Amino acid sequence: MPGRPVVELGCQVRFGGRAWTVVGLAGDQVRLVAEDGAVAAVLLSLLFADAGFEVLNAPGVPRVPPLGLLESLPEAVRERALTWERHVREVETGQLGGPGDTGPRRAEYDPQTRTLTQREKAKAAELSAAGMPTSAVTVRRMRARYRQDGVWGLVDHRATRPRTALGRADERVVAAVQEVLEAGRERSSGTLGRLRAYTERLLAEQYGQGVVPLPSGATFNRLLHALADGRGLLDSARQRRWRSARPAPPFVPTTVMAPGELVMMDSTVLDAFVVLDDGVVERPELTIALDVATRTICAAVLRAKGTRSVDAAQLLAQMMVPAPMRPGWAEALAMEHSVVPYERLLSVDARLEGAAARPVITPQTIVVDQGKVFVSSSFIAACESLGVSVQPAPPGNGPAKGQVERTFSSISTLFVQHVAAYTGSHTGERGKDAEGEAVWTLAQLNDLLQEWIICGWQEREHDGLRHPMMPRCALSPNEMWAALVAVCGYVPVPLDREDYIELMPVKRQKINDYGIRIDYRTYDHKVLNPYRGEHSPAADGLWEIHYNPHAPGQIWVRLPKPDQPRGYGWEAVPWIHHTLVSAPFTDFTWQHIKRTVARRAQHEHDLALALRELLERAAAGHGTRREKVVAARARTAATDGAVWGILYGRQPEAEADEPGDEDVFDDSEDAEEPLTDDDAVGAWPTEDARTSASSTAPVQEAGVPAPRRAQVTVYDPFEESLQW
Repeated sequence: MPGRPVVELGCQVRFGGRAWTVVGLAGDQVRLVAEDGAVAAVLLSLLFADAGFEVLNAPGVPRVPPLGLLESLPEAVRERALTWERHVREVETGQLGGPGDTGPRRAEYDPQTRTLTQREKAKAAELSAAGMPTSAVTVRRMRARYRQDGVWGLVDHRATRPRTALGRADERVVAAVQEVLEAGRERSSGTLGRLRAYTERLLAEQYGQGVVPLPSGATFNRLLHALADGRGLLDSARQRRWRSARPAPPFVPTTVMAPGELVMMDSTVLDAFVVLDDGVVERPELTIALDVATRTICAAVLRAKGTRSVDAAQLLAQMMVPAPMRPGWAEALAMEHSVVPYERLLSVDARLEGAAARPVITPQTIVVDQGKVFVSSSFIAACESLGVSVQPAPPGNGPAKGQVERTFSSISTLFVQHVAAYTGSHTGERGKDAEGEAVWTLAQLNDLLQEWIICGWQEREHDGLRHPMMPRCALSPNEMWAALVAVCGYVPVPLDREDYIELMPVKRQKINDYGIRIDYRTYDHKVLNPYRGEHSPAADGLWEIHYNPHAPGQIWVRLPKPDQPRGYGWEAVPWIHHTLVSAPFTDFTWQHIKRTVARRAQHEHDLALALRELLERAAAGHGTRREKVVAARARTAATDGAVWGILYGRQPEAEADEPGDEDVFDDSEDAEEPLTDDDAVGAWPTEDARTSASSTAPVQEAGVPAPRRAQVTVYDPFEESLQW
């Protein structure tokens, strides 16, 4: 780095349009000699004020030496540069320590008696006699370097040349290896020998056979590692895909300071076996919604394999409804015994009475991956209807939703590994007979999980949860929610029966003379008579239909009803063969039947008979393992959690007697009975709780009052802040 030019003896300046050499400095005057011998004495102020003034070849003032670079040099190179610095200083000033040194001067380097040339020759002779052959020209060159760059100019810069791990490898080989590595980024992992063969083939195609030889095997492998290790191109296929999907840095952390401001949803297969019907053992699938601001697990759905968009919509409903206390839970798990301001919130939302200590959080933005469940039109529509923004993460990019991925890992280590039939994270960690240890049904494991979320997760301190006013204190999710809700406020979002139907998957179809046909199943009822063959009021002329893939025995159709406030109402329409198939089944079961008997069954009735035969054969313990699994999943889907049943069962009895809610499975026109059992079989609100095909459908117990309607008001944080 060049120094700043200064005016001193011996330097050349431009003044008055001519080049001058400075030969003397006295006070505020400078004496100049031109090239033709002319002499001038000029005031420094006039010299600097000249419009053409310029310092032509003045030596620079040494900068601060780059100490960091000096420390990175080999010790021998650094000591040699520092030794040269002492010699150069002695030549110029007569002192080893420079101008500030007051020690005695050696006679051969005394500027008062020796010229600069004599001192340079004396130094060259001294160094040569000490075993370091040096000439006066070398001493003069080192002086110039020191005056230009300081001690860094005295360094042997052969030691500072950037080193490369590629060595002397042929550039053509390097380019070919890089191309082969990039081409294999998305392929399955292979050996280094395969990469060598591909590189040799590529060089032959580009330059001809044998024109560019490959180095030896060991040298080629070192070259591969030098080019690939820093970018992970020799990692596993999963790691390479992760690196490819990762956005380019730098990464900006997301700051979230309000509950529901950012919620992440994801699914994973749980590392434990559960027992389905007929003794079928399978690993279930867990879907959760995690609030980033409080690390609260707002909702969790445990299903047999085959999570659908309806399960993601169910998470939305779970988040917005208080979690009820379940039979057998300790009283300490109730919200009224937790750290949250229960009394203040109860005055705003009466639904919190008797609720478990899990925050009720309304999401504003939901981050999801590119799975079909979360990017389906039905889930997007459900979020839009609730005013929730959906933000898809880049495909295969785990860090974009790192909080929920880390939560899955915590669930596995804190809960799942303590469950019977724990499988480990991969087959290498699995025990000898993990399937034989399975004792919990899916419903039982779900109950255990929901209880653990309340007592094991929500009350556990998280090192990542720090309040700005208490940065040294780690908080639990409930403590963080209690701290933030006092600032951000709490606005309850009540959901009724129609809201739950709105969250179901949507189809738009015609109402034909034979009814409505969905996936080769026909649904029909007399409520459709006025609309057969008619166009709907929508622009496309199709009718809006909602359905539950886990219970395809009926659908809901939005029909005009001018007497209702919204101008429309929901009518439940049953499958025409619902009396033929009494056992519960799912869309997954139906698809299996279609694939199995499609070649011989040409009518919907044949498929219904095949479905009944499958379910009866599996229930009797006969049939293939695949058939048993299909039937077990179907029964599990109909009885595995009752989340929607709980939510719908909390609705007041008066809603069950609304006009148009007649029994769609029976023509008796009897009003339906409300669902109140917390362990209701129906996972969705049904239109025929009393005469359903399932014999275990819940009914209102005699003498038990129906739940009262929750009183909901709007929370004003400014007004409430005065009372906290």
